[in-house]
Amino acid sequence: MSYDGFLPFISAQLQYLLNHYPHTIQIEQARSGTRYFPGSLDRFTLLIPYCQDHMKWDVIYNAEFPLAAPDVIFGAEDEDFHPFHVVCGEDGDSRLVKNSLTDWNNKDPTRLLALVIELRDKYRSYQEKRVGEVDDDRLKFEISTIVSREGIEMHMSSGFEKPEEVKFAVPLMDMNINKMVSACPWRHPQKIYLQVIYPVGRKYASAPSAPRVKLMCTPELKALFSIDDVKLPPWLDGMCMAEYLPHLEELLQRLVIEAVTLIDVRRQFIEALAPLLGRPLEADPVFCRKASFLVCSGPFTFMLHVFLSTNFPKQQPSLMLQSTQHFNSLGMPVKSPLITEYPWSPRWETSQMADRISDFLVDESLNFKRHCNESHLQY
Repeated sequence: MSYDGFLPFISAQLQYLLNHYPHTIQIEQARSGTRYFPGSLDRFTLLIPYCQDHMKWDVIYNAEFPLAAPDVIFGAEDEDFHPFHVVCGEDGDSRLVKNSLTDWNNKDPTRLLALVIELRDKYRSYQEKRVGEVDDDRLKFEISTIVSREGIEMHMSSGFEKPEEVKFAVPLMDMNINKMVSACPWRHPQKIYLQVIYPVGRKYASAPSAPRVKLMCTPELKALFSIDDVKLPPWLDGMCMAEYLPHLEELLQRLVIEAVTLIDVRRQFIEALAPLLGRPLEADPVFCRKASFLVCSGPFTFMLHVFLSTNFPKQQPSLMLQSTQHFNSLGMPVKSPLITEYPWSPRWETSQMADRISDFLVDESLNFKRHCNESHLQY
């Protein structure tokens, strides 16, 4: 995002936060809250990842008093979250503890990062305490079986006309996926999580219903591996998380290793196209998900874009033709729709796959040329 409009010290703190926060964090609704400096942005909303969702926290600086520490406003559901107050004594009095806002220095670009990290840690402890106080035997048992696993986050949600439920985000597989990908471009560690949601009950049932489960992952991982295609193992009657997770992790580990090996399969396919279509003008060098070629059919020249899914070769590539000589009324090159219907078999050798696409393009290029000429006449 652009930092234009923010006071310089706020801009410096925002940039440091985005560059050094260990997870992807977003900023939205940047705005001004002062009548005297209407062009100076001094407040915004942070979207902070937690439990495979986002918390929205408003950060309020004061352009008229730049030396003052910012205020942070939490969500309506977290009105009981008081991170810097400690209850002491039997009378329930509270006192402030030293924190990241103590001795605030607006010239230090690291201070906002330190504040967000501290608040998120406090929020995690707050949610763990809330979940631990739930009067539900099943939940207490589930927590006792997975408490030793690192990185688990939990969240208790409740509200008006909203059923109480507890959500867990469980990181899966102790493997460094980043190191498995050659020339890995990812800044943050890539992880797969199991989101498990339990309704809150009052008594432990002899055979409680299965919780709602969903696989989730860091957004960048989808370039390598599609979790949407993973069929989750069944959650058997009476099963707990500690029993379910090992089978799921074994499945995912096998699928991730297979996904890494498929990078080379896609690379070999793109290389097999080169003798037939020429060297690619550009190609995805890491995941081999896309390649573009300049192709000639007589005097007609066009670009061929080849898109490969993570399920290649089970799923055939999608093709798109783009003219280098014809443009629409907006001055954009004429393109074909995505083409997914043409002869294909995942059992073919890589060279045969490339040959079949080359043969298909002989007739398809004539059809596309005719389409381009007709489109040109319309304008």
